Amino acid sequence: MARTARSKGHEVVIAGGGIAGLSLALALKHGAGDALAVTVCDPGIGRDPGVDPRASAIAAGARRMLEVLGVWRQAEAGAEPMLDMIVTDSRLKDPVRPVFLTFDGEVEPGEPFAHMVENAALIGALRDACGTAGVTLAPSAVARFARTTDGMAVALETGGTCDAALLVAADGARSRIRRMAGIQWIGRSYGQSGLVATIRHERPHEGRAVEHFLPAGPFAILPLKDKDGAHRSSIVWTERERDVPALLGLAAEDLLAEVERRFGLELGGIALEGRVQAFPLGIGIARRFVGDHLALVGDAAHVIHPIAGQGLNIGLRDVAALAEAVTEAVRLGLPPGDEEALARYERARRFDTVTMGVMTDGLNRLFSNDLLPLRLVRDLGLGLVDRMPDLKRFFIREAAGMVGAVPRLMRGEAL
Repeated sequence: MARTARSKGHEVVIAGGGIAGLSLALALKHGAGDALAVTVCDPGIGRDPGVDPRASAIAAGARRMLEVLGVWRQAEAGAEPMLDMIVTDSRLKDPVRPVFLTFDGEVEPGEPFAHMVENAALIGALRDACGTAGVTLAPSAVARFARTTDGMAVALETGGTCDAALLVAADGARSRIRRMAGIQWIGRSYGQSGLVATIRHERPHEGRAVEHFLPAGPFAILPLKDKDGAHRSSIVWTERERDVPALLGLAAEDLLAEVERRFGLELGGIALEGRVQAFPLGIGIARRFVGDHLALVGDAAHVIHPIAGQGLNIGLRDVAALAEAVTEAVRLGLPPGDEEALARYERARRFDTVTMGVMTDGLNRLFSNDLLPLRLVRDLGLGLVDRMPDLKRFFIREAAGMVGAVPRLMRGEAL
């Protein structure tokens, strides 16, 4: 494809109004300003984000990006820093859960390696910031698109069309845009589901995150901000998919008893805040992250197991890398869908994505079982890591998104 000079006001259309799509829209406006007209298309934009029960671990690199984009100040009011983390490995019936690995929570002095933020609050802050920055928020899905001489003709389900120099798929793991573009998906189901809920408990969590490795999969307890005087945590409960319908069909008090068996009594009595929701778990990656005037970000490009809490964070690294590549192209007088800019984005993200996928897949295979030899090996390995402070600091920086070729936004630098 020939590299051609741009005219002012090229449009970028982003299909998907979740955290990744809104963050990308905001980053592009901050980087390119009026040179780009940015539209986010999602039928959910017109709905209240408060119905989302999930919370996400925002790593230090992603937090730095949100701070540069002017979102963090609003989001921080509902954010809870992770001050430390412990890892246990046991059977569900074991009376004691020995701690094999501990991490303190600082990637730099005074900077926690992650904060827990409820998705609804972050999406609300991003929508507000996008509106202020001049991003168009369209409450409609993309119905279809077709290649034109210098971009894409994009048609919306609610009617109307627009000419986009770049179309971005940020519409999740079952991306319609990816499918319509003919980009193949390589993946498989884990036969597991992630059960997500918010828990109220009697005693404060003091910023501690806990990862209980159980035979069916990890049970994570993640600290949330107190609300209405109540201490709160988010749980991500990995369970065998075949057992989930029976669990969700339990009476409320019986389901709470199952949660309590896994949650433990360290924080006192517990109660469910809202209902438990289940999400299927799998691993997958798109064969290509880019096409002709097309780019994939977030779950549309890759899906990993939540065992390390990195799914959203690698999606936000996509956002930072794509925004940097597109902004540089626009400043050189090139269109945002410039072929070399998109190729640079794919090169920047492919290795990191595959590496994280392999790592989380291996961890899930290693820990989601009850084979005695494997338990002995993994517990020995956890104990050895716990005695190696330099290695633990490396893991903390890796989890914080501060290892390797870090995009400028993730370093806290403006584009």
